Formats: sequence, C-alpha cells, structure tokens
Amino acid sequence: MKIEKVEAFLMSFTMPEEVRLPFWGGLRTIVKRDAMLIRIATDTELVGYAPGPAHERALHEINGEIREFLVGRDPLDWKEFNFDGGLDLKKTYHACEVAVIDLASKYEGVPISELMGGRKRDRIKLYGSAGMYMSPEKYAEEAAAIKEMGFKGYKMRPALGPEEDLRTVELMRNACGTDMAIMIDAHTWWRMGNKSYTPETIAGLSESMSTYQPYWLEEPLPPEDHMAYRELRGRGFITIASGEHEQEFAGFESLANLKAVDFLQMDVCCQGGFEMGLNVFDLAAANDLKFAFHSWGTMLEVLAAAQLGICRDEEVVEWLEYPCYAYPDKRGMYPFPLSDDILADELEISDGYLRVPDTPGLGIEINEEVINEYPFIPGPWSFFHQESPRETIAVTGDHSIKWLKS
Repeated sequence: MKIEKVEAFLMSFTMPEEVRLPFWGGLRTIVKRDAMLIRIATDTELVGYAPGPAHERALHEINGEIREFLVGRDPLDWKEFNFDGGLDLKKTYHACEVAVIDLASKYEGVPISELMGGRKRDRIKLYGSAGMYMSPEKYAEEAAAIKEMGFKGYKMRPALGPEEDLRTVELMRNACGTDMAIMIDAHTWWRMGNKSYTPETIAGLSESMSTYQPYWLEEPLPPEDHMAYRELRGRGFITIASGEHEQEFAGFESLANLKAVDFLQMDVCCQGGFEMGLNVFDLAAANDLKFAFHSWGTMLEVLAAAQLGICRDEEVVEWLEYPCYAYPDKRGMYPFPLSDDILADELEISDGYLRVPDTPGLGIEINEEVINEYPFIPGPWSFFHQESPRETIAVTGDHSIKWLKS
C-alpha cells in the first residue's frame, strides 16, 4: 500500500448575522468559523481523514512540503516516518499523521485506539463548552440548558469584570445545583489590554469563586508564566488547568514538575499529535495530575480526540470538551452546522458520555460534500475591538497560531 494523494481543504461557515459579544474592555465580533479536512488516499482505494489547523499557512504546508514527504510511503510504516521541519511545520505534520493512522487502522480492520495501545474503555465523559460573553443571568440559563441536555459539566468564558464574573458563578451554581461541574475558562482576563486582571485581582477572585466549587479555573494567567501558576495553585483556593498554549512537550513537563496545575490540557490534533498526547497523558499520571482535552472545532476533532482518550482510564483522562453550537433545537454559543455536517452520521452520546465507535479507523464515515458546500472565505474569522489601548486584534485560526494584529 502506498500513499498517492495528500490534500487539505479549508472550509468556512459565514454567520447569518455578525455575532457581537461585548466584554469588559471591548467588543468581540465573529463573522465566520473555519475548519480543515485532511484527506490522504492510497493506491488501494483506502482513504484516511483527519481534522487540521483551520488556517492558510497549514493549508500550504500540507499541500506542499508535507505532501512531498508522504507521497509514495506505506502508511503501515507510520511509526518509522521521521519528518524533519521547524516547530510549526511539525505540528501541522502531526495533524496529517492522524489521517495516516486512520489509513493504517482501516487496513488492519481495527479502530485507531487499538493502534494507540488499546482501549481501556468504550466511552468518555463530555463537558458542554459554550458560554460566550453574556449577562450573568444568561450564563445561568445556558448552564441549566447544557445540564438538561445531559452533559456532566459546563464551561464558560467570563468577561464582565471581577464583580460580575463572581455573580455569574454564583448564579450558575444556583441554576445547576451541586451535581454539575462548572469550568471557568478565564483566557479573556489577560486579553483585555489595560483592563486585564492583575495577579492580585485573580487571586482574590479565585478565593471568592471557590465558595461555589468550580471544577477548574482555566488559564487565568498568561500561559507562559508557569511560576505565576505555581504561586496561584499553591494558595489552594481553586483547581487550576492550563496547557493548550504549550508549544512543546517540555512546556507540559515544566507545568507538571513545578506543580503549577491540577489539570493538563492539550489539543491533540493541533499541538503535537497522538504520540505527544499519549506522553502528556502519562506525564499527568506520573505526577498525580489529570488530563482534559481542548477540542474547539468540528465533531471530527471531538471523535479523533476520543479515540485517543479511551486508551487511558478515566482516572487520568477525565474530560473531553464538546463545543455546543446553536441550533433551532439546541442551546449554544452561535451556529456552526459545518461542525456536524462533516460526519456522515451523528456521534452517539448518552447520559453525558460519548460512545467511541469500535469500527475500523476513526469509526465514522466522512461527508466529503462539505468541501463544496462550505467554500473557504479568506481572512480573519473573529475580531477583538479593545478599548484601552485602542486596537483591533484580528484572529485567524485558533490557538494554533499567534493572533494577527491590524
């Protein structure tokens, strides 16, 4: 079996109306959402798929240097491939590697999880992720709706100023009761320019929020400042999570060795691939930490992460992020039908758990019609209009590449 064709496709869903989300210090505008599908075909008619980084640099890398490297190789030898490139190029390659592993597992007639060491279980716990810049009352309503949908946890993104952020957590806990995990993704706290929260404010707010027992506080500080995380965690106010902005395995090692977090987080499709994901799982286990996926794209990304996550017990890999998009019959942050349409069938979710398919490869057929149905629209997908200092930050991709300022 030989690889004959390597292709990456960018796609876009344009918002029916601009999504305008005011926050403490500015306004966020979302005009579209992008996605990437990687397709690798062989001379045996087998085809492998993977989600990819949704930006144009990755598109050119895959359809250029990575294609040249992979064409002519046997997918069954994927463990022996030694792709040499810079850090960003290697990360893009590891996204393609998921499609190669999909091919190999289809050839062997087993799910991807079996090639990753074998599954320990057949399902993984989900938390519903939405919560985009609303009033405290709206956050509470959405949290209750996510619980009603069967999810075991709800992640939101506060951006209202310290007092209103605290009131939001109180209202969410009152709305959900004590049996719902509440995750707080605080990435906006250090992206508000001159209104970004100080370390002292963050520490005080963490102590106050602890009354309402949030499951974790995610990235409350600049992610590269591991010592600041160590200090905050050492105060014992609240459980801390970070990791989705780490560029290399050494960054995860630093977080673990410094005892800077309770949860290590990673996007295995965009931050280093499956092999590094397994290494981070084991790093967490060796340091009495837990792992939680960052998964902020399509349902194909959720499925790929799930195939890897079930290779470890829930005591180590506890949560998989499930982005909740808005549909006529479902509560969520905004519409993104491409996310579901990329799969030919729906994922099987019951009682807050995703059942991971045990059929060959990723386990679900891909709907290639999305390539033509959602043509790519160049340009940023989101804008942060900041008040002080006054500037606009245009976002292309997600956390996988640095923001572009205009």
